[in-house]
Amino acid sequence: MTSMGTARTDRFTAACVQMRTGTDIDRNVEAATGLIREAALSGAQFVATPETTALMELGAKRLFANIVAEEDDRALKALRTLAAELGLHLLIGSLAVKVADDKAANRSFLITPEGAIAARYDKIHMFDVDLGNGEAYRESKNYRAGDEAVLTDLPWGTLGMTVCYDLRFPHLYRQLSHAGAGFLTVPSAFTKPTGEAHWLVLLRARAIETGCFVFAPAQGGTHENGRETYGHSLIVDPWGEVLAEAGTDPCVILAEIDPGKIEEARSRIPSLTHDRAIIASGTTSGA
Repeated sequence: MTSMGTARTDRFTAACVQMRTGTDIDRNVEAATGLIREAALSGAQFVATPETTALMELGAKRLFANIVAEEDDRALKALRTLAAELGLHLLIGSLAVKVADDKAANRSFLITPEGAIAARYDKIHMFDVDLGNGEAYRESKNYRAGDEAVLTDLPWGTLGMTVCYDLRFPHLYRQLSHAGAGFLTVPSAFTKPTGEAHWLVLLRARAIETGCFVFAPAQGGTHENGRETYGHSLIVDPWGEVLAEAGTDPCVILAEIDPGKIEEARSRIPSLTHDRAIIASGTTSGA
């Protein structure tokens, strides 16, 4: 991971698209397209969609029957064409792309206004959890974890790309901000119980501790496969103020972004300059 450019002062309008993705890729792309167009008509220059934009499928058999390698992905091709048509920067929250016969990558893409792929990020942290309410997930069963943090340039500064469960690993965001990020994306499909408990506080914490804007487009509601996601897409400023928040239904939220707020927040609380390497020490008792 290398350092990128510094933030500029130009203001811009950012949008997060909230979806309720189902099991039909073409229908999901159509839904995403309508919401992205709505965002563009509202003046958005940067638009972000949620995790699993094109397909919400948990079963391995059905998942691998529907996904393909990146170069053959029709959802990616359609959304690249759309970004070029609308002339905006499009963050495709994630697509499941096949990387082996039995493994996919949960891959996020930044698309330029020319329709080119500016950056790719494979979700690093796999959601392998038992929630204790009958819900259990083993993302690593079907997905191969990424191993590289990713930064990319926007006209207004540097973007650090993450996906969903990454949100619970603050060191990733600290590294991204130290490397130059002023904007962070967290496209997600949070479960309802974890979202109700932690979504807002974690996103505000990541913004506050890094002095970054956070764009968090989400899945929301009850999906075709029975999964229930929390929704509440958020745009948070570097001081931790929520600039825009959705409910649970598909929609678009927008906010005017002033990159000058990044330096303002960091100068008020310059914690990024105060980091120290610490080694834990102590003793443990045992038999």
